[in-house]
Amino acid sequence: MKRINLKFTALLLLSVILVSCDMKPGAKMDTITGKANEIVIVIGQETWKGQVGSLLRQTLAQAQSSLPQEEPIFSLINVPPDAFINLFKSSRNIITVKISPSFTEPKVEFTKDTWAYPQAVVNIQASSPENFEEIFKANSDKIIGLFLKAERDRLKKTYFDAREKTVYNQLLEDFDIKLNVPTGFKIVKKDSNFVWIRYDTQLLYQSIVVYTYPYDSDSTFTLNYQLSKRNLVLKANLPGALPGSYMTTEMELPQDFNVLNHNGNYASEMRGLWKVQKDFMGGPYVSLSVLDASRRRIVTVEGHVYAPKNNKRNYLRQVEAMIYSLEFPSQKINDKINKQLESGN
Repeated sequence: MKRINLKFTALLLLSVILVSCDMKPGAKMDTITGKANEIVIVIGQETWKGQVGSLLRQTLAQAQSSLPQEEPIFSLINVPPDAFINLFKSSRNIITVKISPSFTEPKVEFTKDTWAYPQAVVNIQASSPENFEEIFKANSDKIIGLFLKAERDRLKKTYFDAREKTVYNQLLEDFDIKLNVPTGFKIVKKDSNFVWIRYDTQLLYQSIVVYTYPYDSDSTFTLNYQLSKRNLVLKANLPGALPGSYMTTEMELPQDFNVLNHNGNYASEMRGLWKVQKDFMGGPYVSLSVLDASRRRIVTVEGHVYAPKNNKRNYLRQVEAMIYSLEFPSQKINDKINKQLESGN
């Protein structure tokens, strides 16, 4: 695939190692450190080796879905309380665990920017390992969601600050959407309702595809409809290197599909694996389809990763942050329409 400038490589490295953001007015805090998708867990070593640590690892380091090779949701680092010094206090994601009979009331506290900025912190206290297990299981989805959102928001901030203005302006003018992709991404194909944006080197391929189509019925937001639409669009627009080859969905594995709300708009997310028909390329994808009520259309933005010599988790979360930057200039009109629909007017 075509090689382009390497400015984006430096940007990715910066976003993985250190995120630089404007400090809060009047605040003087360290900037977060550490690798992307890494959580420091402050807990005693014996507790870490026991049932509490086992539960933390099973939950927070469980396999990330929709990847071709097994990778954990988060990379975990255990730090004993007496070793929790300033070096670790600036970590991007932190969980502190305290277990003692003196804690008569179990508690899970979600905070941010405790020691650095922009930092996500969860403090958990329990009276016993059994008490910890109960409260942790009850809050595990919220804990995972907090850290996933924190990582996405950091990347979105980075990509907003260093967005490729040529791509941003073209999408705004031709598709009436706002989308931030970082420097290095280029538009390689475009028509009235489709655009293919790509970053390509010898070691990494990431692409963003945007396509739009009329909103006809609620069946639009079903797995079968989205999957059928995706395969038709990709076959028509994303050819492979070999004659007759094209990108499509790997159907041997199930797709992850969820209906959600994106910036106040009805939306769905689909994840799985892509492949090139009649070739041997493939990798993970994530797709976001959003109802643009004011224009009675669906806008689908999806990201693909191809990195055969590397793990894919972090690369996939990078394109995920890009597609989740999607905004509509007409959102105020959408908000009014959506409010009317919800109230039944």
